Amino acid sequence: MKYTNNKSGNGGVITLSNDEAEIGRATYTVFPSEQKLIISFVLVHPQFEGRGMGKYLVEATVAYARENNWKVYPHCSYARAVMNRMNDVEDIMLHR
Repeated sequence: MKYTNNKSGNGGVITLSNDEAEIGRATYTVFPSEQKLIISFVLVHPQFEGRGMGKYLVEATVAYARENNWKVYPHCSYARAVMNRMNDVEDIMLHR
């Protein structure tokens, strides 16, 4: 599996792919002045659902935020649910 971070302006898309196809993607928006990354949406294509691929995308997005010393607000309900189950994000996760 391979992650690609396609940055554009104040946001981007982290894509997870295998050798044949895109597995899924996580879209995000960054507010550097606020040191904040918002996870907008996590999508896993139907043929790859139920295998934890969405969690991998959330973890990759959190890792990207950590690299840049940003906090993460999971606007996407799926991302929020995943982050609530993660043990190592208390220091980085923003709540409303």
